[in-house]
Amino acid sequence: MVGSFRAELIKLNKRPATWLLLGIALVLGALFAYVIPYLGATTGTTGATADRGIAATLPANIVGNTLGGYPVFLGALLVVLGVLFVGGEYGWGSWKTVLTQGPSRSSVLAGKFGVLAVAALAFVLAIFLMGTVASVLIAAAENESMAFPSAFDILRGIGAGWLIATMWTMFGAVLGILLRGVALAVGLGLVWMLAVQNLISQLAAPLLPWVDSAQRGLPGPGAGALVAALGAPTGTPGVDSLMGGGPAALVVAAYLVAFVALGTVVLRRRDIL
Repeated sequence: MVGSFRAELIKLNKRPATWLLLGIALVLGALFAYVIPYLGATTGTTGATADRGIAATLPANIVGNTLGGYPVFLGALLVVLGVLFVGGEYGWGSWKTVLTQGPSRSSVLAGKFGVLAVAALAFVLAIFLMGTVASVLIAAAENESMAFPSAFDILRGIGAGWLIATMWTMFGAVLGILLRGVALAVGLGLVWMLAVQNLISQLAAPLLPWVDSAQRGLPGPGAGALVAALGAPTGTPGVDSLMGGGPAALVVAAYLVAFVALGTVVLRRRDIL
């Protein structure tokens, strides 16, 4: 497995799409968590999220601000990363080449999953670093407090972000395995992330009580409830306090384990061609 992990890590680093997705994640995170709220607060704009004010962009709120995009927008980018990294092997025909050289399917897939988990952590840390720089710059410009949350709160936020990011990345990887490719897997993954789960939460749940109860067992609402418990602004798409942080973390972790198990079983038992 160690050899597979090293090989997959090299492949991931050399793919331009990896760095492009990271760049998009950083730009979106900075724009929607800091630039737009700051401009709205300083220009006197009114609206649904204008009441957040300068305080929401300061270092004291960095944990919630950096986590707010994971249930939908940043999560969607990680789904794409998982699809490209695993589903792309079918389009390139490289599964057969790798497996004929000795490693088992389980070993190769474990290496891929391990690299994706590391990539998810790298995304989380990079976005947190971006948030740190942005919040410090805003605090300096407005002569506000530079106080950060406690080390425990920061580590807890990073851990929650890693859990959610890894879950979405594995979701993309499983779609790539199930659909044996990239295009349809990316399309269905984005439809679920950006449309279906929002329709369930915003349209169906308020009308049907059983849907409102059932959505607590879905990955998107679970991720949204987890980041809401850690301070993410509730006006952010996908962020809603449907349940406590503990149950939400269990939901997200359960889906992470389920995606890994499903991908492993399908790849081991089905023809790779």
